[in-house]
Amino acid sequence: MPNQKYIVDLSEAERNELVALTSKGTVRARKMKRAQILLQADRGATDVEIMAALGVSRPCVERVRKRFVAGGLARALNEDPRPGQKHKLDGKQTARLIAEACSAPPRGHTRWTLRLLADRVVTLGLAGHISHETVRQTLKKRHPALASGAMVHSGCECCVCGRDGGGAGIVRRAVRSAAAGGVF
Repeated sequence: MPNQKYIVDLSEAERNELVALTSKGTVRARKMKRAQILLQADRGATDVEIMAALGVSRPCVERVRKRFVAGGLARALNEDPRPGQKHKLDGKQTARLIAEACSAPPRGHTRWTLRLLADRVVTLGLAGHISHETVRQTLKKRHPALASGAMVHSGCECCVCGRDGGGAGIVRRAVRSAAAGGVF
């Protein structure tokens, strides 16, 4: 048996937990595969044997071994938080942005553009700085407040367009009475 840099030695409690985990049918596939790797490694299987038995790559086996030795069972089974930037607008701010997009455009403009909406969000103090692209992405996705029915829609629709003529999608006009209910 070749020298393994990271040796998996499970306690009885950890082994029982992994056996129980692998016998459930509601575990995510990645977590299940990691548990199976740990059980195989605890039985003394080599990386090559684990790769053949479970259909995983060598780096996957090595990574699970390393994470177990370095951080324990929980770290080996679960994923680390993924990097990324936090959302610029929270739910109330997004609802206010949608309400502004559905309101009448400013004087001298026939419709809201993404850049006008970005400037309006900064003017209202909803964000210190926000790009037109963030406004586009926010309006494009279907926000949970809209999906849950927290906002009442009329049959009227308005479209928000970028400077290049590309649309961010259709945004339904929100009835202002919804603002009294604490949506905005």
